[in-house]
Amino acid sequence: MIVIDPGHPSEVNSGRAIQNGTTELEMNWEVAERLVKILESNSHLRVLKTREVRDSFMSNKDRSATANKASATIFLRLHCDTGSGSGFTIYYPDRQGKKNGKTGPSQEIIKQSGEAAHFIHRGMCEKLGNCLKDNGIKGDSATFVGGKQGALTGSIFSEVPAVTVEMVFLSNKSDAEFIKCEKGKQSLAQALAQGVFLWVREKEIRK
Repeated sequence: MIVIDPGHPSEVNSGRAIQNGTTELEMNWEVAERLVKILESNSHLRVLKTREVRDSFMSNKDRSATANKASATIFLRLHCDTGSGSGFTIYYPDRQGKKNGKTGPSQEIIKQSGEAAHFIHRGMCEKLGNCLKDNGIKGDSATFVGGKQGALTGSIFSEVPAVTVEMVFLSNKSDAEFIKCEKGKQSLAQALAQGVFLWVREKEIRK
């Protein structure tokens, strides 16, 4: 079971701020829809999105609850970054955090999330080539929210391997043009799918 979480709207951000002619909410959703179609074409996988309506609000805790209830093999969260950088970055919970009295994730989920992040990163590098800058794998604690809490809220409440992908920097014009075009969206979906396939294959080998 693969759970795909198109980021926003959430309690942190609506995702509706316009940057270089588009919004994070729109790009997260459009890449997620293409990713789901690719994954569903594999008869061995079941795929679930955290929500079915693009603009519906969903808390990060509830997003995690959806993945937990589904006993997801991976909880893959799609976002777009903003700032002075460019390219894609993979995040996973590298330590426990605390939110609303909840401490998490468990040490086992931290370990598995790190392993899953490795395969998502590998798949993206294989498929994207030099299309986007590769910023590597980083811990949740390197993010703004994770730096304050120890981990991202979605990771704290997750009981399954959780990986967050900042696909591009929407604040970077070149990145934005890449993800806005159909070829770019499809390339990102294929790259993410490749990472998922590699992770699922690894899980099967370990059984």
